[in-house]
Amino acid sequence: MAHSKRMNKAVEGIDRTKLYPLDEAIKLVKDRAKTKFDETIEVAMNLGVDPRHADQMVRGVCVLPNGSGRTLRVGVFARGAKAEEAKKAGADVVGAEDLVEIVNGGTIDFDRCIATPDMMPLVGRLGKVLGPRGMMPNPKVGTVTMDIANAVAAAKGGSVEFRVEKAGIVHAGVGKASFSAEKLAENIRAFVDSVLKAKPQGSKGTYMERMAISSTMGPGVKVDISSVNNA
Repeated sequence: MAHSKRMNKAVEGIDRTKLYPLDEAIKLVKDRAKTKFDETIEVAMNLGVDPRHADQMVRGVCVLPNGSGRTLRVGVFARGAKAEEAKKAGADVVGAEDLVEIVNGGTIDFDRCIATPDMMPLVGRLGKVLGPRGMMPNPKVGTVTMDIANAVAAAKGGSVEFRVEKAGIVHAGVGKASFSAEKLAENIRAFVDSVLKAKPQGSKGTYMERMAISSTMGPGVKVDISSVNNA
């Protein structure tokens, strides 16, 4: 298979058992992102938590200093002046009861969802639709707020939400292969710092256990976490 040949070539020169310093890992990943599209650079971290316990849930948002390289469509549930504020800030879809009906019907024309607190009783009805997609507004990550303009600007500017999965893994896209190594390093350090700050009280032992970076179609490269924290 062509894919296997491409992947076999991509893994050449990568020691799958080695923990690489961040800068070296970024170079290895960038050098192997050779597809026709601009691949996303992704970070995956294994955390020493069990998210089945409420006091070990890890969730937050990180504003990437150099943006994500992705253009997000932002939907806002708001009324009146706040709806106008959302439109002026660049929200792509704005509405109240009408938008709830549209989303409930299965049409979701946005990637990030923001709501004013007064809209949450309505938006709460969309839990079965938005929840599985990880799009339910939440005050902990700044998507339930009265500061609509800043929330929209943050989403458009490259903020990424993260939430630990069942296996204790948290991951996010932190840029594009076309980004310079310096910009990717800044974004990755910002993301790791945000995950560190989101450490739950119930976490015991080693919090950040393992970390790897990869491009959309490329192999993973293990990263020495100390090279990220100490930089």
